[in-house]
Amino acid sequence: MPDPYPPLEPYEAGMLDVGGGQSIYWEVSGNPDGKAAVALHGGPGAGSRPGRRRWFDPERYRLVQFDQRGCGRSTPHAGDFSTDLSTNTTHHLIADIERLREHLAIERWLVWGASWGVTLGLAYAERYPQRVSEMIFLSITLTRRADVQWFGRDVGRYFPEEWARFRAGVPEADRDGDLVVVYDRLLNHHPDPAIRLQAARDWVAWEDALLSLEEGYVTPNPCWADERYMVAFAHLVTHYFSHAAWLEEDGLLRNASRLTGTPGVLIHGRLDLAGPADVAWQLAQAWPGAELHFVAGGHTGDAEMNRLLLEATDRFASAPSARAPSR
Repeated sequence: MPDPYPPLEPYEAGMLDVGGGQSIYWEVSGNPDGKAAVALHGGPGAGSRPGRRRWFDPERYRLVQFDQRGCGRSTPHAGDFSTDLSTNTTHHLIADIERLREHLAIERWLVWGASWGVTLGLAYAERYPQRVSEMIFLSITLTRRADVQWFGRDVGRYFPEEWARFRAGVPEADRDGDLVVVYDRLLNHHPDPAIRLQAARDWVAWEDALLSLEEGYVTPNPCWADERYMVAFAHLVTHYFSHAAWLEEDGLLRNASRLTGTPGVLIHGRLDLAGPADVAWQLAQAWPGAELHFVAGGHTGDAEMNRLLLEATDRFASAPSARAPSR
């Protein structure tokens, strides 16, 4: 596959006050006069990554990244169990994206997302289709209750030993219920900090199990060594998943017709156990004109996914997004 572009640093960064005591970290890299694009990270809670800049031609793109509420360099941080998550929902994040677009005086931009970032990107694009020029989505995730049920229980049939440990991490009386809801309760509401911390460890161990068969994946993931990062990740994922992202079940599919005429590329691994391939297929059927590419890998991708990603960003770079007039 072609090599990604060389590493580069952002030329601009800052904190944006989005109200309610929340501030999000943002950064821009590449060409200040290039095509605008925004990258939406996964998790929720995974944060932006420097390596993501390498998938966008720095001569042709003006790439925006930001840390969603509660993670990365945004404040307050969900790595602190005392952080209130009541103003941390999908609808708040959609408003943050739009506020950031206005802050940076961008008229339209390409929306890139992976995993959870796909759910957020679709929800944003369906609410503000006039602000989106193209979309590129990897490892398609819709965060419906059915998807959360798969993630927290059904896929355990592939990992019976690991799922038994995951299930044993909740009170015995709750083990036949919705484990995601129970973990959310433990992480976000239990009065004992030690129990909260153990729940975070049990949650990320389950995340590791689902990715453990993928080439190159290391368990435990080295990122969990940063306890603050681990707690924020588990804190936010269970908060969002237990509420099915505050979206109507299948609402993203029903509203996909709003994306008609907006080019989209969907890339998904056939062996993605965190999100079965039929989820990507359903989205492609509902979104007129979207391209769907299946690759042989899993949720974290493979060389073919990277090749298709680079091909898509290079192709869309030739269709510049207009910038809003200076104010």
